[in-house]
Amino acid sequence: MSLLDLQPARHALAQSTTSASAPRDSDLHEGEARLWLQPAHGHEARALRVAWRLHGPAAAPVIAVLGGISADRQVADAAGQPGWWQAQTARDGALDVARWRVLSFDWLDAESLAADAVDSRDQAQALAGVLDALGIARLHALVGASYGAMVGLAFAAQFPARLRRLIAIAGAHRAHPQAAALRAVQRGIVRFALDSGDAARGLALARQLAMIGYRSPRELARRFDAPAVLAAGRVRVAAEDWLEGAGARFVQRFDARRFLALSESIDLHALDPAAVRVPTTLIGFSTDQLVPVADLCALQRGLGAPCELHVLDSDYGHDAFLKETATLGALLRAALAQAAGHE
Repeated sequence: MSLLDLQPARHALAQSTTSASAPRDSDLHEGEARLWLQPAHGHEARALRVAWRLHGPAAAPVIAVLGGISADRQVADAAGQPGWWQAQTARDGALDVARWRVLSFDWLDAESLAADAVDSRDQAQALAGVLDALGIARLHALVGASYGAMVGLAFAAQFPARLRRLIAIAGAHRAHPQAAALRAVQRGIVRFALDSGDAARGLALARQLAMIGYRSPRELARRFDAPAVLAAGRVRVAAEDWLEGAGARFVQRFDARRFLALSESIDLHALDPAAVRVPTTLIGFSTDQLVPVADLCALQRGLGAPCELHVLDSDYGHDAFLKETATLGALLRAALAQAAGHE
């Protein structure tokens, strides 16, 4: 079945081609897929390039792995540079690239689409185009965490025949109103900073605010239960060094306008759970302030295919998908084995 057979007409993708760099070894390939995409919030179809990376043995089943808005195609180690999900993709990890063929790509943003905004459906279209360019008819699984889970749900809704199993971690069919309100304030900080000529400061502050949402009150109480101090004419609380470090690191690797576009994309995400007709594993965290368990329960009840929900208790809130390596790894292994059982 071709890509054009699978997609809604208003999001048609033309034939895709790819250019790949010479791999350093037989298990690592990367390149750019050239796509023709009609953005959900754009006025006309757009030609664009999507950078991808593919790890793993040529004969291994292919798993797409997608992370949060700050994630990119470097999900696993490449030339000694650890990936953003190194704990799961390293040797003996649940997504060990010596066993699986792991595919990821760089997120589109509104600027690359020449659109008013970028949608999770656009990212799903981009993934489908990358698969076409690489000659991959069907994924063994798609593992999406945070924003990647939203994109995974959009992909499953649009291209059910191209996916054996969806594993969606800390992501639901909609943005929760409280989390959306928090992101709106973050974007307001960044826009104010851009207008004031200090984008880096605004982006750092937005990241600090985000960290409070990513983590749980339980963790912050455990780590930063110390009195505020008055020094140099101002009050400083125990968590400030941690927050400022997180903000400074984020500014070094992210652009303010790209942050705005991808943050907006989270809040635009909305789909009917019944449209997801792929067997699904949902994983959530009891302390997640951004994706409450109640939303995952609603998604499970409404999903248009068999679905199981696992809720892990963790101090780390939304970020538990990066922190709870062993427990999450066991669930990933089980879900991937289920996908194999449907072959």
